[in-house]
Amino acid sequence: MSKPRRCEMTDTYEHLNSQQFEAESDTFTPARYRQMGRWLPAAGKVLDVGCSTGRGGHALKGVNPVWILIGFDCLEARLARLPKEAYTGAVCGYSTSIPADDGAFQAIVAGEFIEHLKPEDVMKSISEFYRVLSPSGVLVLTTPNPDYIKLRLTGRTVLGGPHLSEHHPKHLASRLSSVGFGRIKIRGTGRVSHFLGTHFPYLNVYGSYMIIGFKE
Repeated sequence: MSKPRRCEMTDTYEHLNSQQFEAESDTFTPARYRQMGRWLPAAGKVLDVGCSTGRGGHALKGVNPVWILIGFDCLEARLARLPKEAYTGAVCGYSTSIPADDGAFQAIVAGEFIEHLKPEDVMKSISEFYRVLSPSGVLVLTTPNPDYIKLRLTGRTVLGGPHLSEHHPKHLASRLSSVGFGRIKIRGTGRVSHFLGTHFPYLNVYGSYMIIGFKE
């Protein structure tokens, strides 16, 4: 595994993410990555954005050992714990300026990541995802669903703690489309998908959703 690059920028992202450990303990993480894996090409380089310590990538590699996984996170300490049997490389940085060449990856996965971005960094990151994907490459990300019925009934939101932004499905789809992503699809995810699958017609029953876009 290549040595993680050192983060040179100073921001609050490191502090906020160092305070949350859900990615390391969430029992649904492996299932989430397996669901994302259904949309990936048969082979190629896959950038795992917000990979944390690599539990999701380990599950993803179990789906298809041919994928070349590169972990990407803003915390070096977590990148150092990536399972070497799953990840070929690791890069430390921010999604607003990914240190990779244009078209370097055939796929990007970002599980429960985009809500950790400040609002002003969302479009910058989506544009970077588009830039580093190869032609016909695919972006698959998941994020908490602001329209989740339990949130609506209790008057809560997905915002708070390390969650700095919220993303309504149609609005996020429009944002992906605005930078050039096409063939955009939205599917449900989260624990209820164990029972309902990802295609239940009412998206508000899902605590999170998955959005898929292809570089046109």
